[in-house]
Amino acid sequence: MRFSNSFLDEIRDRVNISDVIGKRVTWDRKKSNASKGDFWACCPFHGEKSPSFHCEDRKGRYHCFGCGVSGDHFRFLTDLDGMAFPEAVQQIADMAGVAMPQPDVQAERRERERASLQDVMEMATLFFQDQLQTAVGARARAYLRDRGLTGRTIETFRLGYAPDSRNALKEHLAAKGITKEQMEACGLVVHENVPVSYDRFRDRIMFPILSAREKVIAFGGRAMASDALAKYLNSNETELFHKGSVLYNFARARRATQSAGTVIAVEGYMDVIALYQAGVENAVAPLGTALTENQLELLWKMSSQPILCFDGDGAGIRAANRAADLALPHIKPGRSVSFALLPDGKDPDDLVRHEGRAPFDRVLSEAKPLASMIWSRETASTAFDTPEKRAELENRLRQIVSVIGDESVRRFYQQDMRDRLNAFFQPQFQRGGNTMPNRNFGRGAPAHGRNGQRGQGNASSGNSGGISDRLSQSGLVKGYLATPALRESVLALTIVNHPQLLLEEYDEIAAIDYENRDLQRLWSQVLTYAAENAADLSRDGLMERMDAQGFGALVKAMNQQVRNARLWTATEQAAPEDAREGYIQALSLHKRTKALRWQKIDLEREIAEATEAGDGERVGLLMRALSEVQLEIGRMENQEAIIDGFGVMSGRVKGPAYGHG
Repeated sequence: MRFSNSFLDEIRDRVNISDVIGKRVTWDRKKSNASKGDFWACCPFHGEKSPSFHCEDRKGRYHCFGCGVSGDHFRFLTDLDGMAFPEAVQQIADMAGVAMPQPDVQAERRERERASLQDVMEMATLFFQDQLQTAVGARARAYLRDRGLTGRTIETFRLGYAPDSRNALKEHLAAKGITKEQMEACGLVVHENVPVSYDRFRDRIMFPILSAREKVIAFGGRAMASDALAKYLNSNETELFHKGSVLYNFARARRATQSAGTVIAVEGYMDVIALYQAGVENAVAPLGTALTENQLELLWKMSSQPILCFDGDGAGIRAANRAADLALPHIKPGRSVSFALLPDGKDPDDLVRHEGRAPFDRVLSEAKPLASMIWSRETASTAFDTPEKRAELENRLRQIVSVIGDESVRRFYQQDMRDRLNAFFQPQFQRGGNTMPNRNFGRGAPAHGRNGQRGQGNASSGNSGGISDRLSQSGLVKGYLATPALRESVLALTIVNHPQLLLEEYDEIAAIDYENRDLQRLWSQVLTYAAENAADLSRDGLMERMDAQGFGALVKAMNQQVRNARLWTATEQAAPEDAREGYIQALSLHKRTKALRWQKIDLEREIAEATEAGDGERVGLLMRALSEVQLEIGRMENQEAIIDGFGVMSGRVKGPAYGHG
């Protein structure tokens, strides 16, 4: 039985190739990255001791760098299990929950017709490309040159020009034996409700739209005439083309996403092309309409956290809000979206053409998570100065979050919105006093000083009004803590117990800036020992050095501290790979928390300055930013439980080795 390409593509897209192969191999935990759909294992086709067999869910392919085998879902089953191809298709279809097609002569005929229509679209593409290089395409070439596109970029995207003629393409295709019915089926001519069909695209720069298999399936045309009824015109819906299920530049961006780590959705063809020319190859665009659910699913096939990039004007903000509402019901653990908003009046094409790539990269780095986008929209333009308005906001947020389909994500969003509301509606900062604004939520700064009187905490510590009690007590201001913070103890003790980690990531580990002065001195000795004994780095040797330098008691105290907290990945008994994962997690949290604390100090200082200047509007904006930072700090402080959770789940160390003392 012959299967249509569309059916095979459908079941391949529905089933991750790792789910097929994972039944036959054991994934290597150290090399694999499950969140990115990137897996490594020992090859099932030949005997080996180290994993050289690689598969990627996004590509739906596997390859062994040892024996050279490669293929897709079906090839794996036919080659490894000796299945016939129809059996392999049946198994993948069962996993996908898709019924096998019944033998259908008409379906096979339609598949042949689709292939012939793709040939027609290729002929049209070549015609438009040729026309761009002729005298009639001179104005179009000048336009593309003025937009900063190079000849190489024009060729890469196969841009062309449709002459200002009712019959130029039609006559060209007819001369090659293409029938009237085929032209109509491709959407290349307008034929409904007119006595004689004519070319759909006239006097337009042509953008070929490719399928996932990189076949031309449609066109977008940009009008050259300023008085054209539509600036951009797309092909109509055809057997080949369903606009809401296609993304411009999908196939090329999917490849680039492997190295970039994410995909960026922008608004137009020229944005995609300009970004590509600037070195940003992982961009796609919907086809002149708002993002659809099918297009969002395509983005999630490429990245678990695509970035949706919108112009910063009113229309762009509205489009971003529509996309947020579209995504919200479909998010789940490991699947969400971020929002990058460009400066008002700029689109990606303008930005990279006039200012280069760096400003665009900055916009991406400041992308908002979905929760922040929802919160900003709901609180942006209303004064919540009465209980009724506050209750209305709370009710509206509850309704918005209720559409999230995944129960666990919905629960955390509800908690997140409660935390934001709690912070947002704390009493406003009183002007004229020397206390700092304090919106206490979660584990944030206390609302009162240590003696129970509002505002006395800062005064008693001798700090100016720009620094909160918690930061004064934390040691960020003084430079050290009396006792190491738990996370600092985890970082230092993990390396003491597993010094081989130093050899893997020496530069990053050596650069850690501890707040505790005793840890600073210990760390200096650790790095000195590592430099002197790089060829024979061992825990026993390092412990001897620590004891000799008088750090034995500190190491013992840290060991007790992490055991009391049940953070076993920092202990000597943890498996090396678990120690490494726990360390990377703790280091990431440490860096983020420290950056947030400094950001909090800066915001508090700016609020004090704005209050002194009587700038109430700026105080309000800064207070809102401070609430966001405080909320994030509270989350980071709570992340120590995540490290503990990692230890409990892995369970490599049990019994007495895990106990206290």
